[in-house]
Amino acid sequence: MARLPTTTGSPNHKVATIRDVARIAGVSIGTASKALNENGRLTAETRAKVLAAARKIGYRPNDLALSLHRTRSMTVGIISSDSFGRFTLPIVEALEQQLGDEGIAIFMCNATDDPARERQHVDQLLGKRIDGLVVTSRRADERPPVGPLPAGMPVIYVYTRPDDHSALSLIPDDEGGARLAVEHLLALGRRRIAHITGPERFEAVRLRSEGYRAALHAAGLKPDPAYYVSGSWSEQCGRQAVARLFDGKLEAPDAIFCGNDQIARGAADALRERGIDVPGEVAIVGFDNWNIMTEAARPPLSSVDMNLSELGREAGRMLLAMIGGARDSGTRRLPCTLVVRDSSRPSAP
Repeated sequence: MARLPTTTGSPNHKVATIRDVARIAGVSIGTASKALNENGRLTAETRAKVLAAARKIGYRPNDLALSLHRTRSMTVGIISSDSFGRFTLPIVEALEQQLGDEGIAIFMCNATDDPARERQHVDQLLGKRIDGLVVTSRRADERPPVGPLPAGMPVIYVYTRPDDHSALSLIPDDEGGARLAVEHLLALGRRRIAHITGPERFEAVRLRSEGYRAALHAAGLKPDPAYYVSGSWSEQCGRQAVARLFDGKLEAPDAIFCGNDQIARGAADALRERGIDVPGEVAIVGFDNWNIMTEAARPPLSSVDMNLSELGREAGRMLLAMIGGARDSGTRRLPCTLVVRDSSRPSAP
């Protein structure tokens, strides 16, 4: 068992041991060990007496020793390639809370899209005898699976997915989120809805575009290729797209669905500079619900929220089930929600 100092400060302070706990509680060392390890048949009174003695002298069992005893380390590893944390942090915060409620701690490693560094992190995490592994990223595209891993190791991919359909992955429903945005604009009475989005090599771009077209088709409208602009994930893309869409060569859109909030903010700025009222003349909806962008924009932007925190909580719930012996696989797409702000508020009656 571990030996921890009863207080901080001088190195001469006494170190608490399980023998001290047993002596103060008036029980044998074996009984104290059973109470602290939460096993064996003990009365509630005896267990409480031992725990009170441990608290009194600041004794804390060694986590590694307990993991060997329980065959579980009560730890989970996280491998991320999101250097900025824009998408990973909300997921990890919710995941950590979900696991923390069950007494499980996390080790987080950043692989920065470097396979060799990722392999090193995986080896280090396995050396800590983690009970499970979560892999996440800054984009939901396919990636090679992490490995090799011990047989039966619980693994969940969150906001990313491996090109291995036997694995389990949780990602936002990009297509469904896009449909929400366009259906909202249609409900406002808008019919000339443009779509400004990011590079088509990203799966999210393709899925959001499919959702955009599907919503228009469902409303009996034919998507106009002239209203579709693909560029970069940037405010500049939004400004440039507005210059193209409002150059007088085609009937101007009365709404714009943007592939992310940066594009939407650039579009809103460009429209304001042209003296075009948002949302009076043109309504705008973005994607990601990134508060730094949505709330600082003029006007504040409506946006599709990918519910990353719920993604993290669900990952925590499923990982706990897998650690407990459940087995699961396939890709789960969790629903998005729409947050309506001034850029697409309905007109006052």
